[in-house]
This record gives sequence, C-alpha cells and structure tokens, in this order.
Amino acid sequence: MLKYVIKRIVLMFVTLFIIVTMCFFLIKLLPQEYPQEAAQKEAMMARLEAQGYNKPLIVQYIRYLKNIFTKWDFGTSWKIDKMKPVWQVFTDRFPPTILINLYSMLLATPIGILLGIYAAIKKNKWQDQLISTSVMIFVSVPSYVYGFLVQYYLYFKWDLLPLTVYSLADAGGSWFTWKMFVSMLAPVIALSFGTIAQLCRFTRAELTETLTSDYMLLARTKGLTRSQATARHAMKNAMVPILPMLLGSVVDILAGSFVIEQIFSVPGVGQLYLNSITLLDYDVFMMDTVFYTFIGLAAGIVTDISYGFIDPRIRMGER
Repeated sequence: MLKYVIKRIVLMFVTLFIIVTMCFFLIKLLPQEYPQEAAQKEAMMARLEAQGYNKPLIVQYIRYLKNIFTKWDFGTSWKIDKMKPVWQVFTDRFPPTILINLYSMLLATPIGILLGIYAAIKKNKWQDQLISTSVMIFVSVPSYVYGFLVQYYLYFKWDLLPLTVYSLADAGGSWFTWKMFVSMLAPVIALSFGTIAQLCRFTRAELTETLTSDYMLLARTKGLTRSQATARHAMKNAMVPILPMLLGSVVDILAGSFVIEQIFSVPGVGQLYLNSITLLDYDVFMMDTVFYTFIGLAAGIVTDISYGFIDPRIRMGER
C-alpha cells in the first residue's frame, strides 16, 4: 500500500504539472487587455515587466513556477480586484464555497443513503419504482435548473428564503451567523438534489446485491429476522463501496457549484473562476485551475486508498 500511495502521489503531481503547463501556454496565446487609465496601465506594465512577461514564454513559465515555490506568488489580479495578489483574492472567496459544499454534503448524504436503503428493502414494489423513477429524473436534470426552481418556489412563490446569499456586511460580518446560514440554504438545496439521487441509486444497487447474497440466506436460516440480518450484515458490506463514493461526490458538487454560485450571487471560488474567464483575468484563472485540478486528482487518490482502509481484504499495491 505504501508503494502504491507514493506512486499515485508522484503521478498526481506529474499530471498537475502537465495540466498547468498546457493552461499557461494556451493562455499566453490570448490577447492581453490593458486599463484605459494611464496610472493603472503604467502600474500594470511595471508589474508585468517585473514578472518577466516581456521575456520568452519558457522564461515566463520558469519564473512563474519559481514565484509559486519560493514566494507563494500566483500573480496579480488586474480585473476582478485590481492590483491585489491572486492568492489573497482566492482565499477571500474560499470560505463561502467550502461552507456551501459542506452544508450540501451534510444534507444530501443521510437523505440519499436512507432513500437507497428503503428502495432496496422495498425492491420491485411501488415504493422502489417511485424512488427509482424520481432518481432518474433528478440525475438527468442539470444543477442550474434546480437553482431556478428553488428561487421560484422558495423565494417568489412562498417567500421562505432570500433570493441570493447575503454579503458579509448584511450577515453581521461573519460567514457563521444564523442569517448567513439561512441565506445559504437555497444554493445548498439546489446542489443537494443531484447528490441525493446519485447516492440513492448507488446505495440501492449495492444493498440489493448484498441482500441476495449467500451469507444473507445463511443469516436468515440461523434465525435472524430480515431487519436484523440487514442491519448486522448487509449494511456493513454495502457501505464498503458507498463510503469512498462520498469523496467523489465532493468533486461533483464543487463542479456543480460553478453555475449555482453565479445564480445565487455567492462570492465563492466558482463565481471567481467564471469571472476570471469572462474578464480575461489570467492569473486568477491559473490559480483556480490549479485548485480544481488538484482537488480532482487528490479526491481520486483518497477514494482509491480509502478502499484499502475500509476493507482490509483490498490491498492496492499487491499483485
């Protein structure tokens, strides 16, 4: 397992390096827009020259990597937050993204697993058919559709939640106030539908297979009731592939939060990513690309490794 983990980590950083390199050189093919004001243009030109942007591309890239590893300097934001370090811009937008995704996982995980368990127990009955049909619908619909539906019903029709997430000033100066939590419920609910459907479908499939296995028949013949056999034996074995799947769901929610953050005006990393593309703020785009690429690669490694820790019979490094 140790050799396998080391190998996967090395490959992860190699993959990250390749993706970052491709993005850097492709971005340099795009035109650079300069501010209209003379003072801002002069400051931008001086900053770009100090970063070596008038040098050949390979020299620029080497200096870019050097600044990251030696100074933790990912560049400067010229459009979103003018003349502000990219790392500071990113960290300012990081808390709301993490909170929304965390709340979404906390809401979706128990609901999805419980619905999957109930559907598996009621296999081929009307309850199972109803849940399975609903799951297919929710899996097929994009997250932004849920965003508009949540806004329509919970704000326009019933006036239960605010239309957009409050700013720090409106919420009392903290991301952890009750007012801020209530304003985050709408995007959290919109993000949860897809995750609930995926967890429900996966849990039902795994538990249905487990309930029909030979050791479950043996447990029943030894005198255990259906509920006892399900709780003591079936659930433990079904959770082996389900728990690592939760880690992969984190990446899916982060990807889905791109559009959701834009719909609900969440000042998070997803909205920052879209704004960096729209406004051609290249350094911010590179920072977000590094973040999402690293999260995706790291989640894949953690998911694979977690199988070995959850189920001792699995050892990834062995032949």
